Amino acid sequence: MQTASSPEFAEETQRSSNLHLEEAAEVIADGEMRLIGRRISQDRVNSAKRSFVTRRIDLSEAAFLAKPKMSPQSGDIILAKVSALGQHSRIELQTGRRARLFIGDEIIVSYAARYAPDQFHADIPAAHGPCDLVAAGGIASEMIDKHRSIKNPTKIIPLGLLIDKVGVPLNVSRSALSPIGLCEETQVGTPTQVIAVVGSCMNAGKTTTAAYIVKCLKRSGLRVAACKVTGTGAGGDYWHMLDSGAHPVLDFTDAGFASTYRLSIGQIQTIMQTLLSHIKTTGPDIVVVEIADGLLQEETEKLVKSEFFKAVTSSIVYAAGDAMSALTGVTMLKSWGYSPAAISGAISESPLACAEAMKVTGLPVLTKEAFLRHDAVSSILMSPAHYSNAGANV
Repeated sequence: MQTASSPEFAEETQRSSNLHLEEAAEVIADGEMRLIGRRISQDRVNSAKRSFVTRRIDLSEAAFLAKPKMSPQSGDIILAKVSALGQHSRIELQTGRRARLFIGDEIIVSYAARYAPDQFHADIPAAHGPCDLVAAGGIASEMIDKHRSIKNPTKIIPLGLLIDKVGVPLNVSRSALSPIGLCEETQVGTPTQVIAVVGSCMNAGKTTTAAYIVKCLKRSGLRVAACKVTGTGAGGDYWHMLDSGAHPVLDFTDAGFASTYRLSIGQIQTIMQTLLSHIKTTGPDIVVVEIADGLLQEETEKLVKSEFFKAVTSSIVYAAGDAMSALTGVTMLKSWGYSPAAISGAISESPLACAEAMKVTGLPVLTKEAFLRHDAVSSILMSPAHYSNAGANV
């Protein structure tokens, strides 16, 4: 036990004096939850490597560092220390720069689950103990399993939740866009068209497809916005959309979620409604919407099959990796009441695969070169998404 005269106490006192003068033992209360916390200096907060998923949070509100007895919650913001490097040797900062990680680095990340067949399957830990960095965008989680081709996850040690001055943990939801109904839009003129990009699986080429759609439609003189409704918090897709010329660009982290894995269909529909409503107030002609993962992923399937999704989407493009997945996906979409406008994605890199897919589906396969013929492709992209009996098979 440390005493006022012990060497350990003197060492700790010196550390506090030298590094974080404001840091002192305190007890803070948050309703029924009582946290034992210590003050944290803004210098320490600012010197930590801040991840993409925390970009909307006002970290000047962080006053304490605490490890409560309650279980971690999705979206909770933590200060953590890197203890071992693995798959993610860099962290994506809120600016988009991918900063190198070193053992001992302090990083600011968020608890969340992850569903990524090509990387990690992970869930929120039951307690604030050592866990894994499962996404470069800043997701702290506990690995369940992983793809055989990737390394073990980078290991991190949570030092505590970041808490505000009244004892409330900072959470990604804290700075979320306020939900507004689609009926409350302020734009005038013809209704905004929504083109949805769905796919067969992770890495089927959905984001690349969405970006080329944006570029194609902009060449046609249209105002194009974009959003990503589901997935794991990371900036790659967000920056890709911006680089293609979409404006504005939003994703589910703007709606207050670090990840959409394990959310209810109601929550995901609210995310989509919130993003579309805020985007539509800026007056775009087209909104390109990306839905993560594949049609067999639980949240994706429920969303795409919902009457809400059918009501807000104007056209659907399906991204696939090969002709078989193209046929399967198009068949599924038709059984759910949709008439896809086209196929694209990774399959478009292979002329033979494109020919196979066109033969068995009867749909055009849009390649990168095809998107340059913007006038012809624009008419394809605007093909109605639904059959007249949409929803009859759901």
